[in-house]
Amino acid sequence: MPRNTLTAEQIVRTAIELLDAEGLDGLNMRSLGNRLGSAATAVYWHVKSKDNLVRLAGDEVWQEIELPDLDTLDWRTAATTMATGLHAMMTRHPWLVQALAGHLFYGPAKARHDDHTLEVYEKAGFAGADADQAAAAVFMFVLGNAVGAAATISLTRRLNRDGGKAEELLSDTITQASEIAMRFPRLRSRLEAASGTDYGAAPDSSFEFGLKAILDGFEDRLAGRVGSPSTSG
Repeated sequence: MPRNTLTAEQIVRTAIELLDAEGLDGLNMRSLGNRLGSAATAVYWHVKSKDNLVRLAGDEVWQEIELPDLDTLDWRTAATTMATGLHAMMTRHPWLVQALAGHLFYGPAKARHDDHTLEVYEKAGFAGADADQAAAAVFMFVLGNAVGAAATISLTRRLNRDGGKAEELLSDTITQASEIAMRFPRLRSRLEAASGTDYGAAPDSSFEFGLKAILDGFEDRLAGRVGSPSTSG
């Protein structure tokens, strides 16, 4: 595709498809150009650099998160909707979790999301820095939950690229880790209760459990049952 028929939007959409399929390490201008039917130089002309392309792709996926109507929903339902949407987005695009550690992200889609998040916690009753802290606490919880899936996908790709059979290697690792865990009483009870599955795997509904616990804590703080984060020691 000639340079003058390409658009930045086409390039970003195709980059997201490539990142979803191959991960951050699989993104390069030549591969992207092949998918677009264009020369790598034409891609560079539109997006300037790989780092800038990752930033553009990273901002675009934030558009996928639903921003609930705060005139019709209570703050807690809105907070749950946004956190669940963020988690789903990061699960669909695991490369974003990896990219957050090595790239600077900003843009209108992320800013739109962040602004609405602050509005949710201001509606709850948090003000100023307390609203920022509430939003940050939920974001870090969501990110932490997304890391495991992203790491597994990244590790599987690396093992396969290195010529190994990823599924077999991961299974062997779980077996060896479980043998060690059997020496410890609490881990042994988890393994026995789970019929030998990976003791390190999170139980079902762990995300929902953790998010509910955080929002319960926010409600307690707002109701005065615990101290304000800006005043408590």
